Amino acid sequence: MPELPEVEALKDFLTEHLVGHEIVRVLPVAISVLKTYDPPLSAVEGHEVVAVHRHGKFLDLVTDGGPHLVTHLARAGWLQWRDRLPDGPPRPGKGPLALRVALETGEGFDLTEAGTQKRLAVHVVQDPREIAGVARLGPDPLGDDFDLARFADLLKPERRRLKGALRDQSLIAGVGNAYSDEILHAAKMSPYKLAASLTPEETARLHAALRDTLTEAVERSRGVAAGRLKAEKKSGLRVHGRTGEPCPVCGDTIREVSFSDSSLQYCPTCQTGGKPLADRRMSRLLK
Repeated sequence: MPELPEVEALKDFLTEHLVGHEIVRVLPVAISVLKTYDPPLSAVEGHEVVAVHRHGKFLDLVTDGGPHLVTHLARAGWLQWRDRLPDGPPRPGKGPLALRVALETGEGFDLTEAGTQKRLAVHVVQDPREIAGVARLGPDPLGDDFDLARFADLLKPERRRLKGALRDQSLIAGVGNAYSDEILHAAKMSPYKLAASLTPEETARLHAALRDTLTEAVERSRGVAAGRLKAEKKSGLRVHGRTGEPCPVCGDTIREVSFSDSSLQYCPTCQTGGKPLADRRMSRLLK
């Protein structure tokens, strides 16, 4: 799933390639991606893109005198830039193409989504805050106002595990499964530790790890072409998706806990005092 660093990089990429250009056609291929109907998708056609913003994991294309075209790439969505779009409209089918946006230059981009769970979302709205997912977003962790005091206030009432708290978009915007693993590893904290139980020193350490991890990921992604961002993200991850590999800090084996639709990775030596976390799915299989 694209998270804050990748969406931030896509925002920068699209700012460079879209701003100042006119959207001449928006062609839906998978109707399931359209989450609004008024204004219609065609309302952005004939309008110039004047800015591109990011709201958490949402991409917001602002048009001059027209509505916003807002996209959430969900788990398996992606944006593919094309220096020259194919002639003729795309054909609906079983492929990954969901929506195509064409500019007056002949350039444009495709929104694609792999897999069978179709969660990619496209909204056409006058104000992004009309979208429930945007309206409920917590503060941006890279914002100038996201200081230690604000972070501590957010965590103080949270009587749940750090892994879940970091991923909650209404608490902190933009962090998902991968970067929550990376942040907790950098902070040397168990994903099962209760958020409200942190000491002031631990809160400061987690805040620094959160800001540093995301800032470094954004810097790695900045300037990378849209098509290479997925590979860049994977290459920069230290524990997430690296089950069975040695921890780059201590050399211990990266472990995994599986859930119904996701998994987390962690280092026992760095994060849990050497104690493996219970993986209930594996426990059931071994009985």
